[in-house]
Amino acid sequence: MIEAFQKDERLLEDMAAASADENTLHVWWLGQSGFLVQWAGERLLFDPYLSDSLTKKYAATDKPHVRMTECCIDPGRLTGISRVTASHVHTDHLDGETLVPLARANPGFRLYLPHPIIGEAEKRLGNAEVTLCPIGDRDFYQEGGWELLGVIAKHNEVVRDELGNCFYTGFLVKCGPFTIYHSGDTLWHDDIVTALRQHRCDIAFLPINGNKPERRVAGNLNGTEAAALAKAGGVGLVVPCHYDMFEFNTETPDEFIRSCERLDQPFKVMRCGEKIELYSQSGRD
Repeated sequence: MIEAFQKDERLLEDMAAASADENTLHVWWLGQSGFLVQWAGERLLFDPYLSDSLTKKYAATDKPHVRMTECCIDPGRLTGISRVTASHVHTDHLDGETLVPLARANPGFRLYLPHPIIGEAEKRLGNAEVTLCPIGDRDFYQEGGWELLGVIAKHNEVVRDELGNCFYTGFLVKCGPFTIYHSGDTLWHDDIVTALRQHRCDIAFLPINGNKPERRVAGNLNGTEAAALAKAGGVGLVVPCHYDMFEFNTETPDEFIRSCERLDQPFKVMRCGEKIELYSQSGRD
């Protein structure tokens, strides 16, 4: 089992100590595709998976989800969360065992998710006090100093319902001077590059576990593709994710690192529970 860089009390203390400075963006990787972002004292949580629900679900099947990295925090201990995303219906992105205790600790948080999965989300959430906010590649939310835009995602295809709403989405989030991109699960799509160039992203979170049919699950960018997408989109800093969680569906970040170095693309490989900071004026990370 891979140990978290920091977890439980130490992780909570690190979060509590983060400044509320509007020129500083704080980011913690919580494993898989989960990132907690804090800006100006407000917190947004991207696609959290903080349970063992999939390990239990598939334990007696021919596709066991053996966990590789320990869970860094009980979701019920995270507070101050006002916004959460779920990029699609897969449980490592829309996990009832994560979202329900999160709602008890943060009643009424806004959950941004694709229009077509609202019904399934309601089933998984039960009576949890959550405000559902449908979002897709044609939607936009503005709330105080925050803006959220949907971006197309291809996992493994772009799938739309009868109204044209995407089943998979990425998120462009603007808060103060910062622009953040979380792709959700996706392969390469030229519309993603266009959106990244248009919005001049400071930081992007991209999957690197690749697309291998023998795994019998929908795939993602590999390390080379993630580095190239960040470079093509003019991303300031790219952070890899969606690896080191399940033994059957992972890759090492080695290919990603080599590709970023070859392309001269700034990157940061994080450890579970680790924090990075971005500064709007000095450009440090």
